Amino acid sequence: MVDSVGRVFGLLCLITLTGCDTVASQQMQAAPVEQRMTLSSYALHPNDVVRIRLYNEPEISGEYEIDAAGYISVPLAGRVKAASLTPQQLERAIISQLSKGLLRDPRVSVQVARYAPIYVHGEVKRGGEYPFRPGLTAMDAIAAAGGFTYRAAEDKILIRRFGSNVEEIYSGTNPVPVYPGDNIRIGERLF
Repeated sequence: MVDSVGRVFGLLCLITLTGCDTVASQQMQAAPVEQRMTLSSYALHPNDVVRIRLYNEPEISGEYEIDAAGYISVPLAGRVKAASLTPQQLERAIISQLSKGLLRDPRVSVQVARYAPIYVHGEVKRGGEYPFRPGLTAMDAIAAAGGFTYRAAEDKILIRRFGSNVEEIYSGTNPVPVYPGDNIRIGERLF
């Protein structure tokens, strides 16, 4: 009896620890998405437009689109890598480049002026490219695309995140956050 209680207790501990490991690994896998949710830690993408303000240098201040290679070209600073940096990191990179040239103690401010678009396709009425805005969900994006067609599998949303080659499946009943550059696809239901 004591031996079987010990086995049951050991089995319960093993199940509990295995469950914790699964939860921990799911949280680790979800960390990059969670990091993207806060716009202060937002990593810039190609097609994002940044507003750069260089104090006391109005001819350099303006909006710059990040090219497909991930760079922007700023007068006096040259070509600066912007993709995968936060706006604050891009500020420091521009300051570093400008400090090598004619400017002493440059003061730079970088903000995201316009995010990369999202793409909605599949069984929606008007598939295509749509502007991103903070707080956008997959259902908001589907509504912008005219809603579902009559053939749509409304219970399942497929999203390929920017920079990924894998489509992830999400429930159509839960609010799913969308990020700049994401591809949202609605499949066809099977009758």
